[in-house]
Amino acid sequence: MWHASGMRIVVCVKHVPDAQSERRFEDGRMVRGEDDVLNELDENAVEAAVSLVEEHGGEAIALTMGPEDAEDALMRALQMGADRAVLVTDDRLAGSDVVTTAAVLAAAITRLGEEAPVDLVITGMASLDAMTSMLPAALATRLRLPLLGLAHALDVDPQSGVVEVSRSADGYEDRLRAAAPVVVSITDQLNEPRYPAFAAMKAARSKPLDQWGLDDLASTPGGADLAERIPATRVVEAHENARDGAGTIIADAGDAGVRLAQYLLEVVK
Repeated sequence: MWHASGMRIVVCVKHVPDAQSERRFEDGRMVRGEDDVLNELDENAVEAAVSLVEEHGGEAIALTMGPEDAEDALMRALQMGADRAVLVTDDRLAGSDVVTTAAVLAAAITRLGEEAPVDLVITGMASLDAMTSMLPAALATRLRLPLLGLAHALDVDPQSGVVEVSRSADGYEDRLRAAAPVVVSITDQLNEPRYPAFAAMKAARSKPLDQWGLDDLASTPGGADLAERIPATRVVEAHENARDGAGTIIADAGDAGVRLAQYLLEVVK
């Protein structure tokens, strides 16, 4: 069952380039800091964490790894109702892949767990910059916790401490449960993220936002070798796809639908 003070939830978020902005690579790395925002799919994760704390009591902690500008993503999470935020930032982490990111986030969650037990770790289903969807599984593996992935419904039982999710996978509807602590990744079907009111935006400025470096995590289990980790993957080449030709424009004179269908039939022959 949960603690007398309620649930303690860590929600992992990411600061990503705006999906509507121009993205570019330099030296095999995506350029950061230009029109970056809180990953849209992570807003659902923040909403889930905040809603559970509002229902059952406790604390929602937003956590991210990234450059110092990633504070903006955490501030958004605080505005949405998170109680506290932690940014792990260190120049030695530049260019990290998902394996290193999972190791760093796991070390940070472990350190938070040394303050008080963490009941639930929530993530979004993917980040809109890389779209690998690998972080939840890598993080659960690193933490040695069960993973309930791609949940479109989430229920918790405060008496038993059991977490139960529903998900759609390979044409089947799954109902999975595990005893906390557990890692849950959620889809954007789970909820509708709230838009913070002015009062919430103002209140967020007074909430704790801690900044940790790799040296702060060195004493945690698994944190001693983080500074020496070499990313297991790297971008060898990146180039923009160029569209061939100007495309075909069909002016609607009442028969555009028929003409479009005929065009598609010709293309797929």
